[in-house]
Amino acid sequence: MNTIGQFVKKQRKQAGLTQEEFALRSGLGLRFVRELEQGKPTVRMDKVNIALGMFGYEAVPGKTKRDND
Repeated sequence: MNTIGQFVKKQRKQAGLTQEEFALRSGLGLRFVRELEQGKPTVRMDKVNIALGMFGYEAVPGKTKRDND
């Protein structure tokens, strides 16, 4: 599972939301939420930022861990 998907799933559960409830509140599709949390390697960044925005976060450019070695 990818880091963003793990983060969204953890935050969603801490908020007491099911995937369905999260999808409805965020305006995202249930399929997208499921795929994001399952670590689908290709997802739309605008939708990722909508999901992250539900918890006050956004995806921003940064160096990969490999680049920091």
